Amino acid sequence: MNRLRDLREDADLNQTQVAKFLGMSQTGYSKYETGENDIPTQVLIKLAGFYKTSIDYILGITDRREPL
Repeated sequence: MNRLRDLREDADLNQTQVAKFLGMSQTGYSKYETGENDIPTQVLIKLAGFYKTSIDYILGITDRREPL
């Protein structure tokens, strides 16, 4: 998912830092960014809060980055 990578890079973070926030390995998080693994709902909720955006934006449903 390019949006996850873009959000992470815009926040000047690396995959290890985001993975630590989520309580998982860097490898596991990397698979979310590449689309190799689907992102569980609870992880999507945490990421949306972390990046102050919407789940719809992360999933590519909307181009509006700010949450409603």
